[in-house]
Amino acid sequence: MKQTLTPVELLFKTFNETTELLMNELDCTYLEALAETGENIFQDKVLQEELSEMAKKRLEKYYNDLSCNSYSKEDMRKAFQLACLKGMRENVQPNHQMTPDSIGIFLSFLMNKFMEGKNSFTLLDPAIGTGNLVTTMINYLPNYDIVAYGVDVDDVLIRLAYVSANLQEHPIQLDCQDSLGPLLIDPVDAVVCDLPVGYYPDDVRASEYDLKADQGHSYAHHLFIEKSCEHTVDGGYLFFIVPNNLFESPEAPKLHSYIKKHLHIQALLQLPDSMFKNKEAGKSILVLQKQKEGVKPPKEVLLVNMPSLTNKQQMEVIMGKINLWFEENKAL
Repeated sequence: MKQTLTPVELLFKTFNETTELLMNELDCTYLEALAETGENIFQDKVLQEELSEMAKKRLEKYYNDLSCNSYSKEDMRKAFQLACLKGMRENVQPNHQMTPDSIGIFLSFLMNKFMEGKNSFTLLDPAIGTGNLVTTMINYLPNYDIVAYGVDVDDVLIRLAYVSANLQEHPIQLDCQDSLGPLLIDPVDAVVCDLPVGYYPDDVRASEYDLKADQGHSYAHHLFIEKSCEHTVDGGYLFFIVPNNLFESPEAPKLHSYIKKHLHIQALLQLPDSMFKNKEAGKSILVLQKQKEGVKPPKEVLLVNMPSLTNKQQMEVIMGKINLWFEENKAL
């Protein structure tokens, strides 16, 4: 009996096979070819003029068989993400790690809680990568009108983010540049970012930041926190995925005093170790609020050690704890 493919599997099959065809024809990487085929699907035509007639006909058949209208935004996002993951495995770079879907969905739940009472808000991801985290959140926050912005220094990743956003029909303004340089983006209501962890190589630019290191290279993740704070409106929220040892490094005291001066810590939720290759790679979700006149810090910070996100029983207990915290801290 022939096995029926799910919509995500069907889409991935089309993305993968057309990408491999273009990769061989154009002599480029998988990720570059994926961006090309995604653009073809969005434009509903083969845009590459240098292709052989045979390749062009094969692509047209694939695209004709694919009716984008019959797929949900989430089907499109997941299939495109799978293709991106395949491309990243073939060309492994440490900064090309994609945020797991389960974290994006959980962040959507948290953002919904913090943004309650708003109909619309602006959102910035200063290290947007392929756009998967932002589009996950937009898909899981359908009741909000979200104006999103994304910045990344990698031109291939930003192109993939552009194609992914188009295929999901999300209007996201994207800029290919170093986020730690001057940004032509007005302050936003919320920032979300899976922080790039490591040293920032440009000491001259780092010297403009309060969180610069006194000696040697500065931590990029610290500078991203400061930059994000500058681009958030007073009273706005910042949702970061951070290393568990964020507050244990030699530079941590400086970060502590910066946060105390400009932000309120709302929540720190440690993600389950099972999500990461080893304990040292563990991460947490840090939620901050930019200080504003009349806005008080929470009575107590929401501190949670997350169970496995697939453990339904334990997750229900944690969700109950989180909901109770929001009830007790309504007057934020």
